[in-house]
Formats: sequence, structure tokens, C-alpha cells
Amino acid sequence: MVKENRVFIVLLTYKCDLSEIDTYLNDHVEYLDRQYAAGVFLASGRKVPRTGGVILARADGRQQLEQILAEDPFSVHNLADYDVIEFVPSKTAKELDFLCQ
Repeated sequence: MVKENRVFIVLLTYKCDLSEIDTYLNDHVEYLDRQYAAGVFLASGRKVPRTGGVILARADGRQQLEQILAEDPFSVHNLADYDVIEFVPSKTAKELDFLCQ
């Protein structure tokens, strides 16, 4: 569970054909579900066009998040690159106020 309020945008970029991505897509979705249940992931989805994905996450630090990302089947099978951006939310929509606490 996340203790501090450190927010990250994770940009995934696929390194292979979509057919390989689709092979591991169900495993990836199960991985996402586990991270949502743990309170780490807040939002996720595909890039348009479908060249990768985006994850909004909270973690105690970059190192913890990188360990979590290493468990993603897309990472385990070397199918995607991950660009992690940490930011400090200073203003949000009311529904996302918890990000500024």
C-alpha cells in the first residue's frame, strides 16, 4: 500500500508486433488488476495509435514503482520500454483532490 503521495506517469512503448502484445494481453490485464487492488495504479489505457500504453500510478518512490513495473508480463517478456515521469500535482479536478494531499 502507498504511504507517501508520489505520483507517476508511466509511458509504455511497444518494441514488437501487436500479435506478440496480444499473446500476453490477458496476463497484462491480470497484472493491472492486482496493482489497482493494491492501490498503486489509478488509471491506465492504450495510446492512440496503439503503440503502447499509459499508466497513472502512486508509489512510495521510483524504486518501488520500477520493481512493480518489472513484474508486468510486457516487461518480463521484453515487449515494451517504460518511461517513468514523477510529478507533484499542485492542482486537480475535484475528483482527484486526493493526489494533492
